[in-house]
Amino acid sequence: MADTDEASIAFAREVDRNKGALEADLVALEPHLRSLAFPAEIGFLNEFKKHFAEYEKIDRAILELAVENTNLKAQRLSFGPARQAADSFRDSLEKLGAVRAADRCRLESAITKAVLAVREIQVLQAPHIAESQDSVMTELEKQMDTLQAGARQGVTTLEALVEIQGRSDLAAAVAAFDRFQEISKEIVKLSRRNSNVRSLELSLRQKPGVTAAADQDLLSLQEALAKEGFAATR
Repeated sequence: MADTDEASIAFAREVDRNKGALEADLVALEPHLRSLAFPAEIGFLNEFKKHFAEYEKIDRAILELAVENTNLKAQRLSFGPARQAADSFRDSLEKLGAVRAADRCRLESAITKAVLAVREIQVLQAPHIAESQDSVMTELEKQMDTLQAGARQGVTTLEALVEIQGRSDLAAAVAAFDRFQEISKEIVKLSRRNSNVRSLELSLRQKPGVTAAADQDLLSLQEALAKEGFAATR
């Protein structure tokens, strides 16, 4: 699995070229076998064509999914823009801790609650991106939604506690949190598409069996042709 869109597209084009060459060989071979009236060899060729069609269907699905790179894109968002927004949220809230507040304990508690909730969402993003089962992703999303609600509640509490000198920092925190939420939605959307995970599963679970069957068909065809060639020289 390539780690960039450009590499994925290049690999997909290379695969298409190789398959095109193979298909051209099949087109050239079949008339020769029929003209020589080799029924066994024609049977092996037909079996190979059937397995190759199955292989091509799986391979096309793998390539289409792999080129999307949605899991890698989600991962980059999580480690990049989402982390930056979370850090900005934390930094802005930490500045509020230094300003005067009527209820210092409630203010510090609300800051801690909001920051921890965002950090926990970040922690949950990684397993969501790697997960292949919809039910598990749904459960992770429920946890993230609960944490987002908790962080938002913390911000709402701060709005009632922060005095005028802290309003600009609070506004910056709110903007950073809104940014974090939007990025988180995009991460979940990309992760749900699961193109890299699904293409890897197809590669590891379905493709090997079909590939082995096609290889065996070719081997049987080669052996049969070798016997015919030996008999023809006697």
